[in-house]
Amino acid sequence: MIKLATVFSGIGAIEQALKQMNIEYEIVFACDNGERYLDIDQESIKRQIEGLSEKEKEKKIREIYDATGKENNVKKSYFANYDITEDRWYEDIRFLDGKKFKGEVDLLVGGSPCQSFSTYGKRGGLEDTRGTLFYDYARLIKEIQPKAFIFENVTGLLNHDEGKTWRVIKDVFESLNYHIKFKVMDAQYYGLPQMRKRVFVVGINNDIEYKREFEFPKRVDLQDKASDFLDTEVDDKYYLGEKGFIYVTTPERNEGRARVNRDIIGCQTANQQFNWIGDFRVETPKENFYKDERIFVGNYNGQDAVARKMTPNECLKLMGFKDFKVVVPDTVAYRQSGNSIAVPVLKEITKSIMESINFDDKKDTNKWVIIVIFGI
Repeated sequence: MIKLATVFSGIGAIEQALKQMNIEYEIVFACDNGERYLDIDQESIKRQIEGLSEKEKEKKIREIYDATGKENNVKKSYFANYDITEDRWYEDIRFLDGKKFKGEVDLLVGGSPCQSFSTYGKRGGLEDTRGTLFYDYARLIKEIQPKAFIFENVTGLLNHDEGKTWRVIKDVFESLNYHIKFKVMDAQYYGLPQMRKRVFVVGINNDIEYKREFEFPKRVDLQDKASDFLDTEVDDKYYLGEKGFIYVTTPERNEGRARVNRDIIGCQTANQQFNWIGDFRVETPKENFYKDERIFVGNYNGQDAVARKMTPNECLKLMGFKDFKVVVPDTVAYRQSGNSIAVPVLKEITKSIMESINFDDKKDTNKWVIIVIFGI
């Protein structure tokens, strides 16, 4: 049984990975504010929750977020797909106390926003990153001391702020008593027909006994095309009118922002399908399309054709999700898919970690606890 906890939980890429690997797990907690941004600063919130019990603190924080008037759609998707109760859901990593989980965690997975560290070299170690969400990610590592962690981020992290950001992150991880390795991994080389490069950092606690040294998984040959992930039935609402058809099928007009019928799709993003950005399908029109004024039947490569968006379910499948319940509006579902981590990549990294770490080396290691922190 793997005990799992997540921060910046998103729609649960690591949960999907474990499920597909047939590894039993239990969710200890999850944390995500659902892209609800506050006008109130961190110090003001601290003053409001000072002196409250842990339960009262979380209740107050939820009230602060609910006062934005926006629904936590990440939570809505998460609860629809995973076994979790209200008392295990948290809204804000900044107020999450990791000390109560010390010694209870085997693997921590995630990332954080790419932010500059203006105090680099002035305070030293972890304190150089205070005031950033990376600080809270690293703080959780320090407080919980997991046996290993996976850190995921965009490749721009490596040269952000002329490389300073990555140097700080690397130094902080090592200062927390971890041996680290990092690699840029592209989802198309791990089973998904999607060009999605991300940097992954794996850290192993220096006090852990190795079965063998960790190595990143080797590439695998891509067996599938994007067309293998398409839905058999597609609602008419996803088909485009004349303006959209002309835009996505004319490279000179869209300047590469729209791609058609690719075997390997481009990297999914939070704004995919908005303003006809991303990957689209051009198909032979059904008979009723000729009579539907909302759907434009045009000419593509000398043939009658219609163009359509990818459905949210197709986008999820192209991120490696299987049997995922979509319970939010399409615009939200596209963002959630584009913000996630490619599930097959996590599966392969997790397998490699399991092959390298001896989980029986200290304390009660019959159980795993995983904390997952997804970047923004």
